[in-house]
Amino acid sequence: MLITRRTVLGTAAAVATLPPIRARAQTPTIKIGVLGDQSGVYRELSGPVAIAAVRLALADSIAAGRDVPVEIIIGDHQNKPDIGAGLARQWIDRDKIDMIIDLPNSAVALAVAGVCKELDKVYINSPGATADLTGPQCAPTTVHWTYDTWMLAHSTGAAMVKAGGDTWYFITADYAFGHALERDTANFVTSAGGKVLGSVLAPLGNTDFSSFLIQAQSSGAKVIGLANAGADTVNAIKQAGEFGITAKGSKLAGLLVFISDVHALGLQTAQGLVVSNTFYWDRDDRTRAFSKRLQPAIGTARAGMGQAGCYGGTFHYLKAVAAMGVAEAKRSGGATVTRMKAMPTDDDCFGPGTIRADGRCLHPVYLYEVKTPAESKYDWDYYKLLATTPAAEGFRPLRDGGCPMIHP
Repeated sequence: MLITRRTVLGTAAAVATLPPIRARAQTPTIKIGVLGDQSGVYRELSGPVAIAAVRLALADSIAAGRDVPVEIIIGDHQNKPDIGAGLARQWIDRDKIDMIIDLPNSAVALAVAGVCKELDKVYINSPGATADLTGPQCAPTTVHWTYDTWMLAHSTGAAMVKAGGDTWYFITADYAFGHALERDTANFVTSAGGKVLGSVLAPLGNTDFSSFLIQAQSSGAKVIGLANAGADTVNAIKQAGEFGITAKGSKLAGLLVFISDVHALGLQTAQGLVVSNTFYWDRDDRTRAFSKRLQPAIGTARAGMGQAGCYGGTFHYLKAVAAMGVAEAKRSGGATVTRMKAMPTDDDCFGPGTIRADGRCLHPVYLYEVKTPAESKYDWDYYKLLATTPAAEGFRPLRDGGCPMIHP
């Protein structure tokens, strides 16, 4: 799909109905690959809403006067690193893709990051959480938007310990993301004087958490940390309610909870959960304006922070492309990311921010509590703000990441 000023006209409504058309007489064209989960456990935090968010970023870029011709290609990595890496390589070699975005699932995210580094193409990760993307696995072609495991551990984990949750047991997704999130949260718990009493690994896409929840409860831990995401988190929280886990004295810490998870759980079940987010559709006038523009393309859903990151990352990338010129941007992904880092970020999802030398995009982090049913006044009115961490404090310090570009 080629998107130009003529076909979009800068209107949000057009995002839902953009027809495939032939390129006008303007070359070359920027090609963007949206590589997400279209069918699996992370579909609700990636999937069609992420695609719509990328398309809206193109429309908004054109409305801002950046008439860059763009073609979008969509793929499903099926939560398998080999499929994700193979598709990324095929896209770059055969289809001449210039930028790849989205990428839930940290194992796939790391694999695709390696391909983009090797082939010098821009890689913008949003819902893949591992902080290793800006740590040991950082690359000159990678930008990590939205959140990471360090940020989540620092925000939610530290808040739970401060509130008295000083003993923890983890139920952890058994792949790179879960391992990193447990590691980073455990570090915060122990540095704050708490103790980790144990952990258990659960396979990705698990549907029965009963044995894991019983093990966690038997440990006597005050907090059961859910180092998982998407449908895994939803299933674990639902089953914890069925077992009466919280009624028996343990608290659940959903270390990565999306608004789609809260919606799936319902407020009766999710009320009281403390969650860390960098985007909430109802946070301020700018986020509400973004959500209103996106709504025609996504129906009754709402974008979560991972999908918002696909918007913000694409919007900033196209700003850099417009500044460099399309031909120059296509020549080198590393040079394009360097230009992205040199330009301040600013969009309706995250507001003003910056991209650090290690590729980490910095923006404020918000700690929310899920409302009770009585507190919610309209559809998707789910969060009340507890605390805001400034952008400079919300993410791992540059000196501590171990990025070889910073500390060779």
